[in-house]
Amino acid sequence: MARMASTTAPALTVGFDLDMTLIDSRPGIHACYTALAERTGTYIDADLAVTRLGPPLAEELINWFPAEEVPAVADLYRGMYPAIAVTATPALPGAREAVEAVRAAGGRAIVVTAKYEANAKLHLEHLGIDADAVIGNLWAEQKAEALREHGAGVYVGDHVGDVRGARTAGTLSVAVVTGPCSTEELREAGADVVLPDLTHFPQWLSAYRPAARA
Repeated sequence: MARMASTTAPALTVGFDLDMTLIDSRPGIHACYTALAERTGTYIDADLAVTRLGPPLAEELINWFPAEEVPAVADLYRGMYPAIAVTATPALPGAREAVEAVRAAGGRAIVVTAKYEANAKLHLEHLGIDADAVIGNLWAEQKAEALREHGAGVYVGDHVGDVRGARTAGTLSVAVVTGPCSTEELREAGADVVLPDLTHFPQWLSAYRPAARA
């Protein structure tokens, strides 16, 4: 007798951005830029820098340092970062609950971020957010590499770059308005869903899962 095909839906994998999606990295990054300015003797407007988080570190440093110095300064910043920024950075409201909601639904939660991977892992460990995988050093469309590799069906982020990454991967884009981009900017970039913050994510996920199984 032929075996019946399983009707069980595959486990959902949800990707999350890190900065300004799961964590409010502004206090820690502000402190690190301030310390970097003191260390290098170069003026950095840390107040301005933390209003445009999302792109890779080098894209911010180029505003303050000559191009040829940026790689070395980036290495210095990353080396200073764990002692200065990690404990100063809180989770955003709903972050833990969002990851737990994915697990409760039988899914996998991964983090795909432009942040230096080792420092991203330190943040999650410090805050007790347990991701199934953490992939760093990827920005915008580059994030599609990790999303495809891990079979992510949903990607949650706060920046239009995150939306572009999800669209490139063919992944449902869920955006939260906790970073530098407005609802209008996120929708114009192609976000499928825009939520005020992650406190709304578990309810959205519970409604989305039955639709995904239909």
